[in-house]
Amino acid sequence: MTESQTQTLLRQFETLLLIRACEEQLVELNRQGAPDTCSSIGQEACAVGVIDALEARDRILTNHRSAAHLIARGAEPERIFAEVLGRIDGYCGGRSGTLHIAARELGIVLTSTIVGGELSLAPGVALAQKMGHGDPGAITAVFFGDGAACEGIFHEALNLAALWQLPLLFVCENNQWQAYVHRLETMADAAITAWAEGHGIATQSVDGNDIEAVHSAAKSAVAAIRADGRPQFLELRTYRLRGHSGQDDQAYVNADELRYWRSRDPLLLLRQRLSEAGGLDAHTFAALQHDAHTRIEQAVAFAQASPWPDAASLTEQVYA
Repeated sequence: MTESQTQTLLRQFETLLLIRACEEQLVELNRQGAPDTCSSIGQEACAVGVIDALEARDRILTNHRSAAHLIARGAEPERIFAEVLGRIDGYCGGRSGTLHIAARELGIVLTSTIVGGELSLAPGVALAQKMGHGDPGAITAVFFGDGAACEGIFHEALNLAALWQLPLLFVCENNQWQAYVHRLETMADAAITAWAEGHGIATQSVDGNDIEAVHSAAKSAVAAIRADGRPQFLELRTYRLRGHSGQDDQAYVNADELRYWRSRDPLLLLRQRLSEAGGLDAHTFAALQHDAHTRIEQAVAFAQASPWPDAASLTEQVYA
């Protein structure tokens, strides 16, 4: 591993640690009475690997497990927590909670809590780019899960992207569970990529817990889209290590399955890789972990000190 590769992986590892600390804190705030959250703990390498391959001019649409995408894109944890707690310093002025955050300044068009909802809008964003809106050469990336791949809108979006030759990157974070139902109860094992290929879209299926594999696949997909303007499809095989939302205890999950995937935690895998390459010793790891938790503690304090919105603003930014 070259020094440059080591530095890239260390930077990505810091982001993974910050995302994990943020999501763990969101769960804790929910225990204390804050709005519910759907975490992506265990899936962080998908977000960081893909978004690291994008540029500032690109646009992102994401789903109800959005904290990782937001932070990987450069969102400030302070403003995420302020949003969750309903304070005015949040990205949407405290109106969205964890499930509907948009951040125009980061190119994050929306977060949709409707399963597959972001898929219904992504072709429109990519079509606007193709028609000359936004920065030249920009693309759109849409994140969704295997559950959304079972929705009709999945095929509608693929069809339009292929027919209109849109600069659209589909990113399916196949985390094995569709709320409380295992995906193999709703689809054949290799169905997701087969469905995408059926629409004539080039696909890649990679280990979503291996950040290097994710980043490499994303870079090649993004380069292909910029070269020919046609859509690409990534299936990232991963696993959510927490329940569907809130205080879900995962009692419905096979213990051996959960144990296996915990051994493949993307943070654990990357830490081992960096340690073996001599790029991360125990002292440095402890320091990075401490920095991430300190940043999150400061972010929560900022959010709790942020003012509540004035009741008179309830009718602002409302569309009928």
